[in-house]
Amino acid sequence: MNKGFTLIEMVVAVTVFSLVVGVASGIFVSSLKAQRQSLATQEVLDQISYVAEYMSRAIRMARKDMTGDCTGTPKLNYAFSGQCLKFRNYKNECQAFCLEGERLKNEAGVYLTSSSLKVENFNVSLTGETQDDNLQPKVSIFLDIKGKEKSKIRIQTTISQRNLDVYR
Repeated sequence: MNKGFTLIEMVVAVTVFSLVVGVASGIFVSSLKAQRQSLATQEVLDQISYVAEYMSRAIRMARKDMTGDCTGTPKLNYAFSGQCLKFRNYKNECQAFCLEGERLKNEAGVYLTSSSLKVENFNVSLTGETQDDNLQPKVSIFLDIKGKEKSKIRIQTTISQRNLDVYR
């Protein structure tokens, strides 16, 4: 009696082994892709968290622009035009956040977002920016950010001015 494997048994064993290795490889590759996507999304979140906090702190401490040399109109708290949010900061200096190309920058021309991020949309909604509307000044910022590995985040935040600034 011959104690060996037949050709059919070998073919079946190789086929089953190939299927198991193929499924395991597929799972491994998909988990690597998911990890890359997760890391890319985390990088975008980290950078945008910094930018949002930086902008929020400055906007919260803004003052009324009595002369209009920052906002373009006297007695305005904030102005948004041409992809730039302009206001007078707590040091009584003009401050701005602008979208230039695909990156956000401040009034000094320093970029707030890295070159690895693409700001696809920067929009601002202003409430209570004039003195005669009896509303507390608020700025709502809308950002659409795209990063590596097709990571994309849409963020919205609303900041109210720290000092009560309503006409009475």
